[in-house]
Amino acid sequence: MDSATTQEMMRERDPSAAQATGANSGADWVIAPREYARMESRRGRRHAYQQLTPRTTALVVVDMVPFFVDANPPCLTAAEGIGHLAAQLRHLGGTVAWVVPSLGEPTSHAIGFYGPDVAALYAGSGGSGEARGRIWSGFDIDTDDLVVEKTASSAFFPGRCDLHLQLMARGIDTVLITGTVTNVCCESSVRDASTLGYRVVMVADLNVGGDFATRSATFTVVYRSFGDIRTSSEVSNLLQRGQ
Repeated sequence: MDSATTQEMMRERDPSAAQATGANSGADWVIAPREYARMESRRGRRHAYQQLTPRTTALVVVDMVPFFVDANPPCLTAAEGIGHLAAQLRHLGGTVAWVVPSLGEPTSHAIGFYGPDVAALYAGSGGSGEARGRIWSGFDIDTDDLVVEKTASSAFFPGRCDLHLQLMARGIDTVLITGTVTNVCCESSVRDASTLGYRVVMVADLNVGGDFATRSATFTVVYRSFGDIRTSSEVSNLLQRGQ
């Protein structure tokens, strides 16, 4: 792989240089006041979900594998928060689900779209070996956690991941989406989870990737059409109150 391709991939994996400060207490994203006002006028409140019931809630961690996490400060920071939220939700009787990219050769579509080098890099991003062992090693994985593979960007696309079936078997109706990349696999998972009827919360500070404009656009679209946007501290408080 040539150096230009390598540098392009590293920019995609490490968004820290493009971060800026928005209006959300120093966050690297913003939802415009008019968007909040629009939803408040429609439903009488800013956020769709005022309560989270831990036993019917799953924390979904998307693509936090060494390819994305290692040597990536924003991912490392988010990983700490994901670990804390996972421990809290387990303690309260909820479910933690880890989603990793599947193994395999790049498809002809991917080769034609990305080019052969980048397609091969993406195809191998999930690592090798059994799925549980491919999650970033800094996480504590419980024996009761779900570990699934996906063969598409979304963890909820029918026929490309069995997460939905496993969550239904546990009576889960609410999903907290975290991981990377914010506007690709995480946003894709949000959209499909919403379509399947889940109450969806995208945990803003635990989604990694994209510059200020990209993250703001993603969170605005999700907030308007697919689910709530909350910080990890807000989610933690809602879980504690909902036990």
